[in-house]
Amino acid sequence: MAYHIAVQFDVPAEHREKFIAAALEDGRNSNADEPGTLAFNLIEDPEEANRFYLVEAYEDEAAFQAHCEGPHFKTFFDVLGTWGQEGPKWLVKGTQLTD
Repeated sequence: MAYHIAVQFDVPAEHREKFIAAALEDGRNSNADEPGTLAFNLIEDPEEANRFYLVEAYEDEAAFQAHCEGPHFKTFFDVLGTWGQEGPKWLVKGTQLTD
C-alpha cells in the first residue's frame, strides 16, 4: 500500500519559471536516487496560471520521511527562497487503501 501526498503551491508570477525548474529537478532526482519514491508529478492548474500541484507516491510513510530529510527536498526549498519557506498547502497525505 503506497503512501501518497498532494500539495498545492501558489507561486509568485516572478518566480514561476524558477519554481517549475526546481520542482522538475526535485522529481527527476528523487525518482533516480530515492528507492522509495514511486511517482513524482508536477501539475499546472488549468485555471490559475501560477498554481501548481505536486502529486507524489512513496512505498510507505518512512520513504516519504526519507525524501523530506534528503538533499533533493532541501535543494528544492533552498531554490524557492523566502517566499517558499511557508511551505505548500496540503491536499492529500495518507496511505492508499486497497482490497
